[in-house]
Amino acid sequence: ALFIPQPSSRDPKDANARPTKMMRNAGGKKWEDPSLLEWPQDDFRLFCGNLGNEVDDTVLARAFNKYSSFNRAKVVRDSRTRKTKGYGFVSFSDPADFTRAMKEMNGKYVGNRPVKLMKSEWEERSMEERPKKGGKGGPGGGGPGGGGKKKSNSKKKHLL
Repeated sequence: ALFIPQPSSRDPKDANARPTKMMRNAGGKKWEDPSLLEWPQDDFRLFCGNLGNEVDDTVLARAFNKYSSFNRAKVVRDSRTRKTKGYGFVSFSDPADFTRAMKEMNGKYVGNRPVKLMKSEWEERSMEERPKKGGKGGPGGGGPGGGGKKKSNSKKKHLL
């Protein structure tokens, strides 16, 4: 699902004011998500993958709160079953803590599994429409929705 947070309303008197509500756009639907307002506005956010069902917000926070600029941690859960979707996010105020956490914590066990860390890209997403599944697949093709050709490697060495 494509996740695109959008500020939907601001205080018209203050150009730098934080939005009062945030809209999400995924699966062809739009809805208001007040949980997006709980995150610091100018934070540095890590994506935490490979989380087991035993990991909750508290366990994730405990793993990262040794960094002085740690803000919050959130494990994403299925709204119906309440089971983890296997990933979460951790927020830092200081880019140095963000970088240190990425280097020190990647591959360390959080719960029963080694966590896989990446820079979160949530605020870098654009509003352009994505192609629907079932097309020709993405670059490299053959993925879920596949059918596309694999890219050829133009630097292949040919033996004579």
